[in-house]
Amino acid sequence: MDNSEEKILKEQEPAPASRWSEIWNAITHAGLAELFVRLGTHVLLVALILVVAWGLREFYRYAEVIDASGDGALAAAPAATFTPTEISPRLPDFSPQAYAPSGVSRQARIHTDVPSRPRTELIIYTVQTGDTLFGIADKFGLNPETILWGNQFTLGDNPHNLRPGQELNILPIDGTFHRWSQGDGLNGVAKFFSVSPQVIIDFPGNNLDPDTIGDWSNPDIEAGTWLVIPGGSREFVSWSAPEIPREDPSVARVLGPGVCESVSNGAIGIGTFVWPADKHTVSGFDFAPNANHSGIDIDGGAGDSVYAADSGVVVYAGWNNWGYGNVLVVNHGNGWQTLYAHLNALYVGCGESVFQGSAIGAIGSTGNSTGPHLHYEMMYNGVKVNPWDYLP
Repeated sequence: MDNSEEKILKEQEPAPASRWSEIWNAITHAGLAELFVRLGTHVLLVALILVVAWGLREFYRYAEVIDASGDGALAAAPAATFTPTEISPRLPDFSPQAYAPSGVSRQARIHTDVPSRPRTELIIYTVQTGDTLFGIADKFGLNPETILWGNQFTLGDNPHNLRPGQELNILPIDGTFHRWSQGDGLNGVAKFFSVSPQVIIDFPGNNLDPDTIGDWSNPDIEAGTWLVIPGGSREFVSWSAPEIPREDPSVARVLGPGVCESVSNGAIGIGTFVWPADKHTVSGFDFAPNANHSGIDIDGGAGDSVYAADSGVVVYAGWNNWGYGNVLVVNHGNGWQTLYAHLNALYVGCGESVFQGSAIGAIGSTGNSTGPHLHYEMMYNGVKVNPWDYLP
């Protein structure tokens, strides 16, 4: 074979890389590529572990050799001899660094965290513009009635008497506030507020010493002392209209000059009701007996019409001395009575019959009112009810 033929044969032989490519293609066509990849990965991982293990073993062998050679050097060194005069006493190291902890360091805390405790002291709060009875109560975590009971001489049990600039007593706990008078007894005071005498004595904010308080019927408590009655309650002073019968409307004389004379006859209601104003939303207080608010404040502009919710006879028409301003009360002759307060104008007077849906006055802001609205109440057989339960 001449050189030219040998050269041709060599060119026809596949290169090594091409052979590996052909082998890999054959494996792939056989569906074994993934298996070979996994096997290869595992083989490489095992090899890497063996290499690391061998390296660690050689490292520790080398460390043992170094340590052994050091011990031998010390053993071979001649022992030094010392005379007593050559020994200098060494005192312990009392420096802060010598006794520093080796773990996680703790820094000194200047302030101590004291768990929060129930408040026992009275707070004086100045009413701000926009405050409401419910907002103030919520701010201090109290019930609305506690704000009223703690400020009877300021608010008169009337949430509408709240005014910016007033200073209110904020009790430390839900209950009532009592000014001790000469002749009061613990048993009588406790019974009036529906609590036990011990509750009053035990409250820390009252500063009463059970060992020196003496006879409960005539205790050693100075007249004029204010006491917190935890959990105490009492009846609200009523500043709203009572049930006013047609036969004797004079029972409402205490309310003011709008009292009427007796009414012999007149329109009778049907027992169903319409809205007394054009708007059907609350603007101000909702029905809240626990805050001595027995009606709803209906939104409206000054001068907007007020309508009779049902037919009946007017048994009060005029000024109310308890914060309601101009008021109309309609007796419907069937156990029902409705009240319309803070009016700018009255279109009807005492003894007049009114009919359901007829205009009887105009919305205003008279009396203790922070803006135009209609205060509307409903009463059935002498019991004030929630208007939302009866308005359509």
